[in-house]
Amino acid sequence: VPEPVEITIEVPGDAHLPDDYVTKEATRLEAYRRLASIDSMAALDDVRTEWLDRFGPLPPPAESLLQVGRLRVECVRTGVREVTVTKGPGFGGPDHVARLSPVHLPDSRQVRLQRRYSAKGSGNAPVYKEAAGELQLPLRARNGPVVEQLVGIMADVLPDLSGPDGSSAASRG
Repeated sequence: VPEPVEITIEVPGDAHLPDDYVTKEATRLEAYRRLASIDSMAALDDVRTEWLDRFGPLPPPAESLLQVGRLRVECVRTGVREVTVTKGPGFGGPDHVARLSPVHLPDSRQVRLQRRYSAKGSGNAPVYKEAAGELQLPLRARNGPVVEQLVGIMADVLPDLSGPDGSSAASRG
């Protein structure tokens, strides 16, 4: 069995399996382990189906946990190993700032990022630090939940870890 990819995700919100939803601690820990090992949307869908079958309708914190699982799948797809979301600066700035790394954006994706996600005239534009391999994204509460925004932006802007010919970035040099 391959080891799960180590990905660190720190996002605001209440994402967990409540004690009254999964009553046995060992079962709850196994559910967390399984979620931490997913690497595809199919695997995430399997986890959702299993939880519904075993424990019943998902409470909001469990649904939020599955959304974090979606973010993890995007991280696996794109090679991002760290996502940290902090409170924004306030004073007209974004509500939150997400930092993703490592990130490599070809020029065409950098243009797409700026065109689609820069708020005109607000000074709240995404920042791509190529040398550091870091992408900083301003996020606004009015645009929806933080995790959903991140999943959408990553799916839209970040390229797959494998290239168009299916080769990995590492094998292409």
